[in-house]
Amino acid sequence: MGGQVIRQTSKKSWTVAAASTVMLTFALLNGSSSAQIVSNSAWPVLEAALQQKKVGQRVAAVRVLGLIPNDPHAIELAEKALQDKNSAVRAAAATSLGMMHASVADANLKQALNDKNLAVVMAAAHALSLLNDPACFGVYYAVYTGARKNDEGMIAQEMKVLHDPKQLEEMGVDEGFSYVPFAGMGWEAYQTIMKDKKDGTAAKVALLSALAKDPDSRTNKLLLTVSQDRNWVLRVAALQAIAKRGDPILLSGIETRLSDSKREVRYAAAAAIIHLEDADKATTHDRAKTAQSELPTKANSNAMTMPMPATK
Repeated sequence: MGGQVIRQTSKKSWTVAAASTVMLTFALLNGSSSAQIVSNSAWPVLEAALQQKKVGQRVAAVRVLGLIPNDPHAIELAEKALQDKNSAVRAAAATSLGMMHASVADANLKQALNDKNLAVVMAAAHALSLLNDPACFGVYYAVYTGARKNDEGMIAQEMKVLHDPKQLEEMGVDEGFSYVPFAGMGWEAYQTIMKDKKDGTAAKVALLSALAKDPDSRTNKLLLTVSQDRNWVLRVAALQAIAKRGDPILLSGIETRLSDSKREVRYAAAAAIIHLEDADKATTHDRAKTAQSELPTKANSNAMTMPMPATK
């Protein structure tokens, strides 16, 4: 009798557990289905916004596409927006593709480097930098100097923007340069930058920061030249970029900045020199370690010098 009760209780427990599992599975499936329904109703909202006549609505819709990574449809919509007739929409599209790290859009972003609008060019360049595509550095260099690197032909027009107040006014630091951090510049430097956006200082600082990772040795010369600029904010920016490069070859070119008339420049130079010296020591240590590891061991040396037995 007791055994029968136990069996009935066990059977009842199993039945309850099974029923619970079925209900949970149904709930999960139903939740997944509900999520899919919500998603299906969300896409039309963005798709409709991208078709609006008002530029502001199209820009707003394109910008939020950057919040949807790893989604083919989001990438497809952003790539299509790269062809929009309005430059603000095209710039937003390039920015979103960069935020999504959409490597499949690499070719289209490179094509956007030929855009006639600087904001679009800069947004595309930044997107390419997020994709680790070195094509971005040619753009940064060209915009700063007004000269293309190695005649790469990536930019349709000569980039004389830093001497064009109208384009600087339109660009400000919002479209092409808002992504570049000014952290580390110091409050006084930041105030100087923002005091007059039209003089090009903000744009120049942003470009110098972006060029810090450019592997081209030609950029070394540019940064050293700017570290002597009359504008102390640009001297600081150049020194910061030099520090980020970590190339000891630049040490001798910035030593004179330790006696600069501006304390912010002196501090930046001191930090850059310390970092470059540390990098030089680390490189020397690594070379010595590598060379030592390549030396023959004592056992191998004895084996090499041991006479071979004579053959009969």
